[in-house]
Amino acid sequence: MRELIRTNDAVLVSLIEAVLSEAGLVSFVADGHMSVLEGSLGILPRRVLVADDEWDEARRLVVEAGVEQALLSP
Repeated sequence: MRELIRTNDAVLVSLIEAVLSEAGLVSFVADGHMSVLEGSLGILPRRVLVADDEWDEARRLVVEAGVEQALLSP
């Protein structure tokens, strides 16, 4: 799996998950439950991961969704 984005914005994570799911791509949110450790402060970023062979397609979909600023550099 390869990291697509890393953010503290839970809404952005949900949007990207929805965009990828709609296109039939499987994603995994790593560190999604870290709020238990951080006390729900939102300081630890969540990471959206996709399969290596779907990474280019996932990046294209994120750009088309208009949130390309969230993408990690290639």
